[in-house]
Amino acid sequence: MKSLQFSASPFVFLMIFSLSSAIHANEEFLHCLSSLHPQDSSSITSLIHTPNNSSYSSVLDSTIRNFRFATPTTPKPLVIVTPSSVSHIQSTIHCTRKHGLQIRTRSGGHDFEGSSYVAQVPFVLIDMVNLRSIDIDVENKVAWVQSGAILGELYYKLSQEADTLTFPAGLCPTVGIGGYMSGGGYGLLFRKYGLATDNVIDAQLVDAKGRLLDRTSMGEDLFWAIRGGGGGSFGIVVAWKIQLVPIPKTVTLYTVNKILEQNATKVVHQWQSIAHKLPIEFYSGITFAPINIDGDGVTKKTVVASFHASFLGTIDELLPIMQESFPELGLVREDCTEMSWLQSILYMGLLPNDTLNILLDRTHQNPLLSPSFKSKSDYVLEPIPEAAFEGVWERLLEEEAHSASISLIAYGGIMDQIPSSATPYPHRGGILYKIVYSVGWPAEDNARSEWYVNWTRRLYSYMGPFVSKSPRRAYINYRDVDIGVNDENGKTSYEWGIKYFMENFDKLAQVKTMIDPDNFFRHEQSIPILPPSSKMEL
Repeated sequence: MKSLQFSASPFVFLMIFSLSSAIHANEEFLHCLSSLHPQDSSSITSLIHTPNNSSYSSVLDSTIRNFRFATPTTPKPLVIVTPSSVSHIQSTIHCTRKHGLQIRTRSGGHDFEGSSYVAQVPFVLIDMVNLRSIDIDVENKVAWVQSGAILGELYYKLSQEADTLTFPAGLCPTVGIGGYMSGGGYGLLFRKYGLATDNVIDAQLVDAKGRLLDRTSMGEDLFWAIRGGGGGSFGIVVAWKIQLVPIPKTVTLYTVNKILEQNATKVVHQWQSIAHKLPIEFYSGITFAPINIDGDGVTKKTVVASFHASFLGTIDELLPIMQESFPELGLVREDCTEMSWLQSILYMGLLPNDTLNILLDRTHQNPLLSPSFKSKSDYVLEPIPEAAFEGVWERLLEEEAHSASISLIAYGGIMDQIPSSATPYPHRGGILYKIVYSVGWPAEDNARSEWYVNWTRRLYSYMGPFVSKSPRRAYINYRDVDIGVNDENGKTSYEWGIKYFMENFDKLAQVKTMIDPDNFFRHEQSIPILPPSSKMEL
């Protein structure tokens, strides 16, 4: 791959804004926004939230999913705009550009590093909460979904209008469609139908010039880039046209827990060579976590390996496959439960399954995530030696890992068949599984956040010899600023980009330069523009 040096339009001047300058820019921005909607001034006012409004804090905090970025010292937006139409987005872009501000765009608030609602420079937050319509065409098995919708709202609407169809997306119902799609998006069906963005067939985007573009008018290169190139780089995607897929009447789930003293290490080691070869109807994973067990009046700390799977079919269909492919797990009928597809989403997301209305609760805190957390990711191309897991267990038993977990998600299936260049998401063929490392802590312990964060860094360093190399890969939707950022002068090191996108990073930079040559849409890990000497035709 050709190595490029990137530069971007400087934004260091924003860093030296004085408080009075920021306030002045804020006032000018608000005047600009109101002047563009003279016939709609009362409506516009209700969509604008400043620190002087009682609504400001509630709107800002409503979808912050990582309380690391909800502290008193966390930089806050000068203004929050909650547009209810495309024209409101276009006006906000125009006024932020005119008055030298930046934009952050938030759909669900699950950005692991807070990049969708935090910036170190004066900025305006566009919160897409009012743009969340979902229109389903059952006959043609497609739907238009606005970026402010959450996965739970999409699943709920499908259950009401098309219960034999679904969309291959994730488990957490409060994840916003906009951010989820922008990074690729995997879920229980990705081994059968690919990523969420593999099933996007059109989109509507507002670019830096305020133009509303669809697939035809934006062109295939930009359409390619927004389906996995990460959010906040190319414009604001207002809506996505998605292909719906069929689901069977019955889905079977199983969970088998094994602690270290039950030969968990050996079974984990065997799973590595088996899970990616299972039929495409399987979603297979393992989660490691520290637990306390009682025995002989003594409490002991150990590690549990939770083997879990979702299978598109019945128990009677699943058991023979597992008994032949993975007898070491010891799976029996009593470990399995049959349910509907939607029930499986609730069950695996640890949600109450007595009401579907939980899917509509945009403020529900995901029980799989601690209030404050740090996560990192890896991809594994060949089995990790059994002895290497001993070092993992040692680290999970350390004090700061009391709320830590490590998840392994098996690949294979159709992911081996889709070319790595089909979308910006390159992690396709040859991958055994993905790893997600997470450590959490209560929000009141944020003063010690570095203590926890450093634990993930030590674990990540330990795992280096056993995972992908040159580059060591990472998943853009599990954003991790440790692997590199754009510096304050807008310059970009090449390394973080190729970890997320590999060979696709070059093309992403070319598309970025074409659609946003002034680098208006930018953040710490946004796609950079090429320097003039490197610009080339796509």
